[in-house]
Amino acid sequence: MKVSRSFMAIILLSFLAGCAGTRPDLARLYAGHAEATPRPPVILIPGALGSRLAEAETGREIWPGSVRRLLLADYSALALDIDPATLEPLTGPLVVSGITDRAIGRDFYAAILEVLESAGGYRRHVPGQAPVPGQNYYHVFAYDWRQDLVQSVRQLDALIESIRADYGDPELRVDIIAHSMGGLIARYYGRYGTDDVLDGNEFPVSNRGAERMRRVVLLGTPNLGAVGAFQTLAEGYPIGLSKIPPDVVATFPSTFQVMPHPINTWLVTPDGHELDRDHFSSFFWRRFQISVFDAKVQARITRHATSEAEAAMLLETYAAWFDKRIERARRFVWSLTVPEPEPKVRFIIFGGNCHLTPARVVVEEFRGESVLRFRPGSVRDRRSGVDYEALMLEPGDGAVTKASLLARQALDPTVARHRYIYFPMDYAFFLCERHDRLTGNVHFQDNLLHALLAQDSSEIGPRILTR
Repeated sequence: MKVSRSFMAIILLSFLAGCAGTRPDLARLYAGHAEATPRPPVILIPGALGSRLAEAETGREIWPGSVRRLLLADYSALALDIDPATLEPLTGPLVVSGITDRAIGRDFYAAILEVLESAGGYRRHVPGQAPVPGQNYYHVFAYDWRQDLVQSVRQLDALIESIRADYGDPELRVDIIAHSMGGLIARYYGRYGTDDVLDGNEFPVSNRGAERMRRVVLLGTPNLGAVGAFQTLAEGYPIGLSKIPPDVVATFPSTFQVMPHPINTWLVTPDGHELDRDHFSSFFWRRFQISVFDAKVQARITRHATSEAEAAMLLETYAAWFDKRIERARRFVWSLTVPEPEPKVRFIIFGGNCHLTPARVVVEEFRGESVLRFRPGSVRDRRSGVDYEALMLEPGDGAVTKASLLARQALDPTVARHRYIYFPMDYAFFLCERHDRLTGNVHFQDNLLHALLAQDSSEIGPRILTR
């Protein structure tokens, strides 16, 4: 019997529609779990841009602000002021005012908080109040994502200590859900607690933070950094129809700390050969005349200067600041991968692997100058037989590659992790989702609740991809 193509198409569409409408019933799946033995408090750590910033005096929200701001503003007001004497950020007019749960009609963290409450049985806790016996609680760690991540680590520790005081339990351990850059905060805290180990090249692991955490879930965390952070420092951060300019981004210490780990092979020639260049040296940035060493960016920095002497002082301050931040970032990325004692916490990893994600930058000669090409279509000196999409992009979530998510120097899972990358992973779960939509993915939410509500680690999930 012949079956027409149109009939088969109808059958196929009906099948796909049925699959698309199938979602796990989280409330039913976890109703019994949520009512069982009380669980440790949960702390949600958002990623970069994940906390709202407002003017301390007026309360006016600067980030993200109105729809109009998101579409048209360049967010110059986000720039941190620099103390030229100490090369540290000055206390500015902006304060953290909450989590970026929703913006311009899009969900970022609202859905995951709703799931914790409706299906997980958690309730939001206000620090300073005694918890109700038998009730499970979650906390939101909103922080200034512009600042040095060690500063955010110390604020996380203060929150955990306040939770312990509220519970009257100095040995209490918490569960962590950390998205994107928030995962780097959790990882540093686990290794070093509140110690700042970035003033030298020795990284003595204390595991002080790990003693305060039970389970750590990392979602879309750039464990070996992200090429996008390098590009953001060089070109600015696109927002709506505008972008946060490079001179503003350069005042954010955190952006430096998310750049690719030196172990990564991410700078290549047009024919695909690896280039050995130290992007954690300010000489590299001066050589390519990018970020605060770009003439156009320098013009923005000095646009309000009233004299040549003031302009020169501003440029000197920005250059010295850059030197300090780039070296501190080098130490930060190494501090997360050096060997440590037997870990008290093994990470549960979630992330995307279906979207092509920036993984390499091409360096080519153009008009007698070495230039950086961030996009496959921008390469001018194209070589026969080279697939530039395959060379420059890898599977990931659009912002973080799968390899970085797993803290691997190579995408191929049969290649052993580099001997200088220590990463105590429990297991990984992959999603077909973009970076900024990961928290709203129902399959992540399902497996997250399973991990949080499981009685012990043997119930959590498969032990896969642990190398």
